[in-house]
Amino acid sequence: MKTRLLPLLLCLPAASLGAASPGTQTVPSADAARKSFVQTLDAVNSGWFGAPYQGVKAVHLKGTLSITLSGAAVDSKVSDLSQGAVKANSKGGKANMTVDSTYFASGDYRTQLTGDFGNLLATRRGDRGFIYSKEQNAYTTRIDSAPSDAPLTFLAWFRQTLNEIQAVYVDAPTFKASVAGQEDGMDHLVFDAPTRAWDPRKREQKMDDSLGFWKRGHLDVWVDKTTRQPKRMAFRNEEQGIQTRMDFAYADGKLQAISIANTSRGFDGPGWVRVGYGPDGLMTTFSGELASGGKKIAFNLGMSWSKTLEPTSILTVPPAGATKKGREELETGLLVKLAGQIMDLQHAGLNLRSVALGGK
Repeated sequence: MKTRLLPLLLCLPAASLGAASPGTQTVPSADAARKSFVQTLDAVNSGWFGAPYQGVKAVHLKGTLSITLSGAAVDSKVSDLSQGAVKANSKGGKANMTVDSTYFASGDYRTQLTGDFGNLLATRRGDRGFIYSKEQNAYTTRIDSAPSDAPLTFLAWFRQTLNEIQAVYVDAPTFKASVAGQEDGMDHLVFDAPTRAWDPRKREQKMDDSLGFWKRGHLDVWVDKTTRQPKRMAFRNEEQGIQTRMDFAYADGKLQAISIANTSRGFDGPGWVRVGYGPDGLMTTFSGELASGGKKIAFNLGMSWSKTLEPTSILTVPPAGATKKGREELETGLLVKLAGQIMDLQHAGLNLRSVALGGK
């Protein structure tokens, strides 16, 4: 949950902006685009989140994540790469993971990950906690500190998330903003920050580059003129090979579903995200899927919220008998296993870039 939810949703083409001579309406258009985008973030805050999360301190997340590659997809990839010279007979590849996590708006958490990537337990309460690897039977107590400005409730947590998006697209000078016009009762906003070209030889990158893909690129947003909520988004980051369009569906002002048209490199196909709510207006389910031929990435999370659960429920003592290691040593072991699993999927035909060892 440290990487915020909405930036991860922006896994999201439009005309180039072109240089403008002095005296044109570039600045007013930019100001109007930024002002409209701020209104959209405010509408998202009140419509998607807002009042139901007042006083809510914790959320329990439980569910699954899976990556599947069919044998036919692998065989097709091998045939393409060899120009038909090699005939494969692959059984495909699959990686599964279960997630069981309690996360507090304050940044405290207990998260257990189990699956093909390994078995990991991580906790943090205040400035204490540990990361434990079952495979290594080892742990480290050197954990990242919680943000100094961490809120106490999820009402403030979601607002802070949207403020981070505003800081990148509106407040910082990174993106050029403009209004591309109006169509079908929607304002069309454009934000552009050019990236490098795609490098097909690059097979790994730092974690920050992977998680921060949304901080550069080209974003189009179509905003409903009445509700100010986004109806459609299209995002591309050429360096990362990402190009995606998302259409949003609402009921009673709340987000219900996102339809995804993905043309990203190595993953060209449809996808979806669905959100379910309880009678109190709080999210209860968050699920989704991206498919491309015989490739599929899917997740399904159940969510339960609490106003009374306290961080003191988190134990910060590692399992008895485990060996204490330095943070770097433990992470290297985890990343080696992760890199191996990703390499297997790469060989099976999924276009993923590995996480660089030791690279933050």
